[in-house]
Amino acid sequence: MVVQSVLMLFGSFFIMLFAGVPISAGIGIASIFTALVSGMPADIFALIAAQRCFSGLDSFSLLALPFFSLGGNIMNKGGIAKRLVRLARLLVGGIPGYLAATNVLANMFFGAVSGSSVAAASAMGSIMSPLEAEEGYDPNYSAAVNICSAPTGILIPPSGPLILYSITAGGVSVAALFMGGYLTGILIGLAVALLAIYMAMRAGYKVSAGKEEDPAWKIWLDAIPSLLAVIIVMGGILGGIFTATEAGVVMCLYCGVLSIIYREMNLKTLYEMLTDTMKSSATILFLIASSSIMSYVMSYTGIPAAISSGLMSISSNRYVILLIMNVFLLVMGMFLDLTPAVLIFTPIFLPIARSVGMSDVHFGLMLIANLGIGSVTPPVGSCLFVGCGVAHVKIEGVTKYIVPIFGAMVIALFLITFIPAIPLIVPYLFDLVPSFWW
Repeated sequence: MVVQSVLMLFGSFFIMLFAGVPISAGIGIASIFTALVSGMPADIFALIAAQRCFSGLDSFSLLALPFFSLGGNIMNKGGIAKRLVRLARLLVGGIPGYLAATNVLANMFFGAVSGSSVAAASAMGSIMSPLEAEEGYDPNYSAAVNICSAPTGILIPPSGPLILYSITAGGVSVAALFMGGYLTGILIGLAVALLAIYMAMRAGYKVSAGKEEDPAWKIWLDAIPSLLAVIIVMGGILGGIFTATEAGVVMCLYCGVLSIIYREMNLKTLYEMLTDTMKSSATILFLIASSSIMSYVMSYTGIPAAISSGLMSISSNRYVILLIMNVFLLVMGMFLDLTPAVLIFTPIFLPIARSVGMSDVHFGLMLIANLGIGSVTPPVGSCLFVGCGVAHVKIEGVTKYIVPIFGAMVIALFLITFIPAIPLIVPYLFDLVPSFWW
């Protein structure tokens, strides 16, 4: 019965996915089909499905998602991204292939204040690609570095995906997830940067020729207000001044004022930002609603318990089980966008992670890191397509550079998975988790 339900649910979902049906609609249709074939009365299921949709969206914490999305849009179009790029270029100008290293560092800075990997890939790619082309960088190499470093934006807080995981997992501490995201995101960014620098040295790319007209103090002074957004948001959350949702509002207001001071925002750009935010937020909320139906159907048919039993029957060794989970999530990340993947796989794998001694915070960071890495790979990698689009290159061209960088990212992922102290030591020091080990 359970095997049949798994095949019906995920089989029908992937058939619709490859047929081009929108993910949110595919999740809902597959769930309805599985429930009805499993013998649930149609009238009862219709009532339950409606209730699950509304209960899935009835959360104050979900308001954080549109606010952080709007904050990212303001940073992208409000002049903040450009100032962060100048600071990053100043810091790594003495490194071979310094523009690629600048791209990685700028994505980490931008991710730290926008929380979006796609926004980072778009903003940094559009800024860095022309600069790298002027200095003779291979456009495919430049695009690959930008694409692979963009996922640091969903780990270094504030982060919309970490908030989404917190809600899906039943209220895991957002502050603990945010603090754990720092070393997690930095480690992945460092892995990308080291390999990018090695590739730049082999290609003969030079250090900076010192083209910045402004002195270093002025560049720092110009960028500090942008970096203060992180301190204000994280300081407010950790200090108990405001919740994660309220932090999103504070970030929007702060960055909006900065953009006005920088004279980068007008009524037209504000309208475009609000429109983009409403579209992306509506998509996410519809996904959450349809995923709430899928979660109920999986629970009704016993799919999570069956998968847990199946994994535990393969091995009782913690490291083997976590390795299997990582491989599965990496593969799924190639086919699913991050939001539906978090909604689908959290209720399946979180109980398994708990059973082998992994904390909810550690699992959440491992999950988001997995799916972030998946966003750089075809066929559905959102960062891959956005990065190639802004750089005007083809996927086939960037693949030869992405493959080795992808390998470095996976090594970083395994370190995050098997050494709990990496993601947990910072929240432990802030007394947000009871332990930094198993």
